[in-house]
Formats: sequence, structure tokens, C-alpha cells
Amino acid sequence: MKKKDIIIRDIISLRGPNIWTYRPVFEAWIDIGEFEDYPSDKLPGFNERLTGLLPSLVEHRCNYGERGGFLRRLEEGTWIGHVLEHVALELMTLAGLPGGFGRTRETSERGVYKLAIRNWQDDITRIALDQGIALILAAVEGQEFDVADVVDTLKRKVDRKYLGPSTAAIVGAAAARGIPELRMLADGNLVQLGYGAAMRRIWTAETDRTSAIAETISRDKDLTKELISSVGVPVPEGREVDSAEDAVEAAEDIGYPVVVKPTDGNHGRGVFIDLTSRDQVIKAYDVAVEEGSGVLVERSIPGIEHRLLVVGGKLVAANRSDLVTITGDGTSSVQDLIDSQINTDPRRGATELHPLSVIRIDTAARIELERQGLAADSVPELGREVLIQRNANHAFDCTDEVHPETAALVSLAARVVGLDISGIDLVCEDISKPLRQQGGAIVEVNAGPSLLMHIKPGIGKPRPVGQAIVDNLFAADESGRIPLVGVTGTHGRKAVAKLVARFLYLAGRHVGLACSDGIYLGRRQVQKSDAANWTGGRRLLLNRAVEAAVIENGAPVILGDGLSYDRCAVGIVTNIDSAGEDLSRWDVQPTGGEYYTTPRSIYRCQVDVVLPGGCAVLNAEDELVADFAELCDGEVIFFALDPANPVLAAHLAAGRRGVTVVDNRIVLRSGSSEIRVCRLVDAPYIGKTRKPAHIANVLAGVAAGWGLGLDHDVLVTGVKTFGLELPDQVTVLSRGATRPLAAKRPAVAR
Repeated sequence: MKKKDIIIRDIISLRGPNIWTYRPVFEAWIDIGEFEDYPSDKLPGFNERLTGLLPSLVEHRCNYGERGGFLRRLEEGTWIGHVLEHVALELMTLAGLPGGFGRTRETSERGVYKLAIRNWQDDITRIALDQGIALILAAVEGQEFDVADVVDTLKRKVDRKYLGPSTAAIVGAAAARGIPELRMLADGNLVQLGYGAAMRRIWTAETDRTSAIAETISRDKDLTKELISSVGVPVPEGREVDSAEDAVEAAEDIGYPVVVKPTDGNHGRGVFIDLTSRDQVIKAYDVAVEEGSGVLVERSIPGIEHRLLVVGGKLVAANRSDLVTITGDGTSSVQDLIDSQINTDPRRGATELHPLSVIRIDTAARIELERQGLAADSVPELGREVLIQRNANHAFDCTDEVHPETAALVSLAARVVGLDISGIDLVCEDISKPLRQQGGAIVEVNAGPSLLMHIKPGIGKPRPVGQAIVDNLFAADESGRIPLVGVTGTHGRKAVAKLVARFLYLAGRHVGLACSDGIYLGRRQVQKSDAANWTGGRRLLLNRAVEAAVIENGAPVILGDGLSYDRCAVGIVTNIDSAGEDLSRWDVQPTGGEYYTTPRSIYRCQVDVVLPGGCAVLNAEDELVADFAELCDGEVIFFALDPANPVLAAHLAAGRRGVTVVDNRIVLRSGSSEIRVCRLVDAPYIGKTRKPAHIANVLAGVAAGWGLGLDHDVLVTGVKTFGLELPDQVTVLSRGATRPLAAKRPAVAR
């Protein structure tokens, strides 16, 4: 390693809740070498050069919790690993990503640190770390560094890899309701909301409720008009044409002015309005025919184009477009005036993050200029207003102005086409008046509409369109969750996970189990290799058939991948044995508080993710595990072999629940009340040996089943059949109860 360098030794992608935070992070192991002896206050001129390159670091509050907090740390002296954390986060923020999480902690090796940083997308985070190192070294050496170029590179990656604004709005609304999300493509907008049988899927502004037939109808403008006009929705007169001459004939039959557009185009490409002559129609036809599979000629409706968003049959947002014009100054060309008067608006840009697009002189604009006797290089006289684009970006929110009758008409149009989410284009003079009264009409019904104009209008207030879509996908009492049980601990995880899965199966749920023996769906084993990992858990959560899931997670999973789920109904911690597994790969130390990774910091993750309405099942006889009770957002159910265990006794005295053994029987206790499950001798898994570890595993499983609200009969039958290799031993009853089947006797020859 060269003098004063920063080396990334390793990067661990933690894709779910982990020892650092609930969200995915990169854990980068960095070696700062000689920088260990040179904190920021001992590097002459470094702080000034760093803040000169990244002045926005002033917004970082750091652990002081106030603006400028990080700059204060720089002045006091902080290590270069901590500096890299803030620099990488700021580079991602400048690239347009949301604010992120960061932590830097030392390891047991001098000069080596673990840096955890919020990971929105692998490629982007890695670039931010690498370029962050380059920027810091440039600031140390007093060299030039092109921050703008790095940010531009990151922005391009964000545009390609991160969620688009429409998808992000829906995902954000789902998160606000506590609905989990799984991104299904690394560089796409296909997202699953919810787990297993409770899932829904979205792809930008389309959902798994968006009918393929309806989408096909919406692309056929002529068919759409025919359908919606049949129920009384006003549409412009017109027809499909098959040649330029046919287009002229149609225009003359309808009467000028007319609109020429593709039958199945989108985003306004190839659409020409207010055409008033044969030549204009022919030119427009030649462009429109290249944009779609056919061409429509329609009567031109007087007024302004509006885009109305309908979700689940209800109008939720509306925007009005505007004419794009320039004003001549007598010296500048049309193109120069567009660049100086229009495209300098910061709301305009080429990405999805900009509500308005950059105006270019395309074919439609050239035709518009020709009407006015101008071209791109023409110089309009001083004060002359020149029309560049008739139907420009929908920049003005007008949701509150829409007349109720018009709102009903667009809702009807969406229902007739069959779209759950639709962007409906209509033209009228005044959106606050009834459509028919002013000769307005609906001109298009679109599937997969952009939501950006409603999320971030040029003028007016944003509309909660993401929330409207989520509310249409999930009823008010739906969370997108299935009963999910996470099991961790040093020993006994697999047995406990299998027992809980047995309970859920007996209760009539199609249960998925991911454990170290593989993956099980119901009684069928579909994978025989170790599945007690992030990939195995995710496989269950992506499966629409899974009605309940049990997922085993060892310490290596939490340290190397993170949990495969964001929250769970029940979290089980069996025990913690520091000597029971080799975790030196992750530099796990027996003690060390917040500065080192300890067994406590690993296993607490399972308790941290328990839902407020769920419960943690904890071993009262393991001091480290018992201490997790205070971390749980939900209820705690303790288990202990010794009914006199002081932790369990105090818990029960407070009126809470626990599972223990009394007179060689498994019992459920709640305060002073007691319910017997069965004798230990009746549990095949425990057997005659009555190993304490086996008894503890059964107690943990029973506590989890109790926490899930399963019937007493299910718990009894599950314990009495667990450990028997007889898959047909029991049958599931319709009400969730179970009944042992009589053993089949061999046929007797007569």
C-alpha cells in the first residue's frame, strides 16, 4: 500500500435488515494505512479543499444533529474512513438519490474500518465509494478533481438503474402504509409489493390488474373511440386512413382544421393539430405513418389539451398543457430564442426527474414555424410572439377545477376500455365547465401513464397519485403481509423452524419453509441444498402460492446477506453460544459495545424486525437472549425449561405469556392461568432421552405457534407428530383443526 492511500479490501452487500440498519447497505472494509495517524485536523489545508470541492457537505448534520455538524467534526479531527462515508453519501445525493444512512466503525485490526453506507443500487454505490476515495486523495494532495463529471456519471447511472419517478411514488406510498416491496429487476421498474399470497406487482404505472386486452384496446385509438362513444362519451369525428390522399379526402369530408396522428402512437409523437390545408395534411401523414401502424384524421377540437389520471374508476389528478411560445428580440434566431427563453427553465430536462422536457425543433415544430413563415434560423422581429408547440408539457395542475360531469365521463371511459389506471387526454376550452356544453371531447385513453406531471407539476400542488394506486391495490385493512416467522440463534434453528412450519401446515396454510435442509412448500421438498439464506427466503416471498413462511437465519446470513424480509410476525431467538460457531470472517468480538460487531449485535436483528402487532419468542434461560425483550416492538413470549426461572417468573407476574414444563408436561402460561399441551413423553422429537436442547426447541416452536394465534388442537397435534417420518400421519381439517389418521393395517390374505 502506498503512502497515504485508501484501499477497499472487501465489500459485503447486505440486501436486507442487518447489524447496521433496516435497509440494504454496502459494508465496505477499508484500509486507510498511514491515514490512521493523520485525522482531518492533521492534514494541512485538507478541510478547506474538501469543502471547496463539496460545499454541500455543510448540510450534513453528523452526530451533532445540526447543520454543519460534519464540518465541525472535520475541524475537531475525524478519521478518513468517516470522511469517505460522508463524501460518498453526498455524491449520491447530488446525483438525485434520496438521503442515505452511513456509519463507520473500527475493526480489531489497526487502520481497518467497516464503513456501512445506504445501498440504493450496487453499481451506483460502488462508483460513489471509488470516486469518493479519489476525491479525498485529491483534496489531501491539493490536486484538481472534476466533481461535476463524477456527478454526471452517477446521474446517468441513476437514470438507468434506479426506480423511475412513477414507480418510486408508488413504492413510497406503499412504504408509508407499511407494505413491503421487493425490486424484481436490478435495472427496471418491476416491483413486487407485499409477500407471497398477499403480493401485488407494479411496473411503472401498470399493475397486475392492468388487463392486456384493455392495454391493447387503448393503443388502438380508433377502436377506443368506437367503444367509448358507444356509451355516450364525446369523441372527435374522424376515421383511419391508408394513404396521404385518403387523409386529404378525410380532412375535406370532416372539414378543416383537422388533427393527424398515429392510430397507436404514444407520448404525442407524430401528432399534428389544427391543420388547415392539403399540403399540411400530406406532410403530417408522412410523419405520422412512421410513428405507428396506421394514421387517424380527426376533427380538431378547439381548446387546450388536458391529461386526467383515473385510478380504480376515480379521477385523482388533472393537468393542463400550455402553448410554448417565444418573443422575438430582432437579433436572435428562433433556435437561439428557444434556448434562452424556454430551455433555461430548470424544470426542463432530458430525464424522468424533470417535469418539463427540453424543446427541440422537430418535424411538428418545423411545420408550425412554416405556417408562420419562419424557420429555425429565422430572426423574428422585436416583440413578435412565435408559436413553437401547441400542446406542450402538461405543466399546470388543475385537479380542483375539473367539473364533476367531466370527472364522471373520464371515469366511464376508463371503465369501458377496462384500465385500472389510465391517463385520459381531452381537449376543451374550460375544464371547469361540462365537456359537452363547450364542444370538448376525449381524444385518447392511455395505459401506463406517466405520473411525474402530477407528482411534480410545473405549477400547482403535487397530488398523492402513488397513494391512490396503492389504495386501489390494497384494501384499507390489507398490509401485503403473510404470517412470517424468522428463526435465529446458535443452535436449534432448523428444528424450531420445521416445527413451526408443521404447525402452520396443520392449520391449513400453504406454508413455505426455507431452512438448512432446503426449501419446502407444504410437505413437498423443492430444494435439497442449504436454503437458510437470503436467496432461499426471497424465493418464498416471491411465490404467490405461499400463504405463510418460516425462514431460518444463522449469524452468517445476517452478517453476509442481511435478512430476506423487512419485518416479521414472529421472531425467534433460540440461544447465543459465542463459542458455538466461527465468525472470525466478520471480525466478531465477544464484547465491544457499539464499536465492534458482537454476538448480541448480530442476533438482535431478528428482534428488531418484529412487527408491533407481532411477538418475539425468547429463551429466558439465556441471559443475552432474554435482554432482547426491551428491544421488541411487539409482545414477548418467553420459554424456559425451568418454570421457576426468575426472568420467566417476573414476566408471568406482569400478566404476560410464557411456555415452560410443569410435571413433565408442556404448558402455556399467561399470568396465573395455565393451558396444558401434552406430556413430554408424547412428543416423538423429545423421546425418552428428554435432551434439554430438544425440549427447549419444542418450547420455542410452541411459543411461536401460540404467538401466531393457532388453535390448541394444532399445537397438540403438531408436537405429537413432529419427529415422526410419516408424511401421511395427519390430515388438515377445514376449520384449521387436525385429526390423527388411524394407522393402516396390512391386508390379510384369506
